[in-house]
Amino acid sequence: MSSPVPPRWMGVAAADGSDSAEAARRAVTEATAGRDATLVMLFVGPDLDVGAAAGAARATLPEHTRLVGCTTAGELTHEAAGSLGLVAVALGGEGLTVTTSVGMIADGARAAGQVAASALDDVDAPHRALLMLVDGTAGGRSEMVRGAYGATGASVPLVGGCAADGFVMRTTYQIIDDKVVTGAVVGIALGSPAPISVGVGHGWTRLGEPVVVTESDGQRIHKLNDQPALDYYLTAVGVPTEGPELFARLQATGLNHPLGLTRPGGEEIRAVLAIDPEERSLVCGDVPQGTLVSMMAGDVGTILDGTRSAARAAVDGLGGATPIGLLAFDCAARRAVLGEAALADERGALADVAPGVPVGGFYTAGEIARTKGSRGVHNATLVLLALA
Repeated sequence: MSSPVPPRWMGVAAADGSDSAEAARRAVTEATAGRDATLVMLFVGPDLDVGAAAGAARATLPEHTRLVGCTTAGELTHEAAGSLGLVAVALGGEGLTVTTSVGMIADGARAAGQVAASALDDVDAPHRALLMLVDGTAGGRSEMVRGAYGATGASVPLVGGCAADGFVMRTTYQIIDDKVVTGAVVGIALGSPAPISVGVGHGWTRLGEPVVVTESDGQRIHKLNDQPALDYYLTAVGVPTEGPELFARLQATGLNHPLGLTRPGGEEIRAVLAIDPEERSLVCGDVPQGTLVSMMAGDVGTILDGTRSAARAAVDGLGGATPIGLLAFDCAARRAVLGEAALADERGALADVAPGVPVGGFYTAGEIARTKGSRGVHNATLVLLALA
């Protein structure tokens, strides 16, 4: 009689300090806890040396353990959230398979997504998912997702996050095994005999009816309902359109009023990243001309509702199986709206839905989640990957 299959497991640990290599060693050692990890993900805060952290993590792990990661706008676990230094997430156990691939965005966004998705070619398992860690400063994210979708097909969920460098958004880094790169899409293919599920939630609600993006180059919205986009937006959210304090007003307004793109099943959120007061345009990546958009509103309470919604969807998607962990891609914009004081409330909201379940992840410059259709680019949203 064969022995029972050992359960799969997920370990999470955070570490900080002036020595980036030592912090990485401590976090990886605590996350693996003497177990043989199939995959370790390293999420490195902007104040640490990503190269030193990645090198130390690689040297700490067996050669067969895959190492991936990226830089962040903050890190989170089930025990703490904010600027933690770095977080290590380790996965292992019988039946869990992992392969990786990296595509370079300089070769074309869609091609980079296709190359990242090629990691799935060698994964044969009842349940599969593709994780994507993307350079957060790059445009063309929808093309990356389309490229990955074209390679994986409709049956494999896509999930992931965009690397950040705090809130500077100048240069971000991605880790794949012994290399630190930039301008990349890292693909991590997961295969498991047990269910894998994705949950998405944001907590934003509509202000009025949707309007049409009547002029856009995809990254910059020039007109909404044939009116200058900046003026239409500010009027819709109740902010004066002129004056010396326009930039300060927009910084607060844009944070609490993203745009919602009308999609089957709900809105796909886009943050208002910047404005051009001369062109009267809005900078919002991945908003094509002809899209229906709504001005959105939210506060701490609704954001926490979005957290619970994402957690319930992720856990329910396991079909009754017990989750071993939740991998979290939480937008830096949600962190800013919550404020440091309410980050504990978000951890509590996750624990309400999945008590005792390890959580590990980072605050992103954009999120990826595709379970239906070829789209799946998000901002100001929480994306969770649940594993059983």
